[in-house]
Formats: sequence, structure tokens, C-alpha cells
Amino acid sequence: MAGKTGVYPCYENQFQINTATGSTSATMKTIADCETFSVSFDNGVEEWHPFDTEGWVRRLMTAKSVTISVTAKRNVGDAGNDAVAALTWKNGRDCEKDFQWTFPDGTIVKLANAVINVKNLGAGESTAVAPLEFDIMSNGKPDVTIGA
Repeated sequence: MAGKTGVYPCYENQFQINTATGSTSATMKTIADCETFSVSFDNGVEEWHPFDTEGWVRRLMTAKSVTISVTAKRNVGDAGNDAVAALTWKNGRDCEKDFQWTFPDGTIVKLANAVINVKNLGAGESTAVAPLEFDIMSNGKPDVTIGA
């Protein structure tokens, strides 16, 4: 997908998660059956009012974090989907996984040790396909490689 320009459908965004267990080498796999996602940036901005600005505020962004909220269908047997679902009953550092978001223009955002917060695993209407809903929360500064 590298080098794409112009508008694009959202489905061209792809999410990968490290599926390796007990290993230091990353095995990044796409998470199957993701349907929707939203991105939220939490920016820490400090403000102050010095005398020389005659009451006008000064600001400096001093902190950042990102949360990607995903809704998907539970797909048993898909390595990426299974890696997310396996974190449901875990706690602490066991809920951290390397994650990356690949954009249609080839930009890659890598979140090392992202906190994976599983919010729904299989609950819904009797005739619905079982969901898998989760947040990917940054845990430190991401590594961003700009594409195109």
C-alpha cells in the first residue's frame, strides 16, 4: 500500500499485534475481522499568564498519549485476534503487547508495550456474531515512520 495518495476508505488501515509468547522476537500479525476504530489523543497542555502578554495566555504542550478503540468480531484461530482475546483475563504487565498501525500511505505507528484493554469478549444478542472490543493504549513514545 506504500505510496498511495488521495482519499481512501478506512478499511485500508490495518492493525498488527505481536503474537509471540515467551520470546523477544516480534511476530507481528494482522488482527482479523476489525470493523470500526476511533483514535483519541490526550494532550497535556500547560498554561500561564505572564505580565508581558497583557492578559493573553501562553501555552506549551508537555505530554501526549494515544488510545485506539477497536470493535471487531471474535475470530477463534486467527493469530492476531487470538492474541488480543488471550489478554482478557490477564493483569499488570501481562496486558502489554507490541502493536502497530499501518496507514494506506505506508506510514507505520509502532507502539512498544502498548496496554491492551479488552472490553468485550463474546457478549451480545443471541443471533449476533460474537464481538471482540478493545483499546490499544500507548505506553511511552510511539515510533512513527512516515510513508509515501
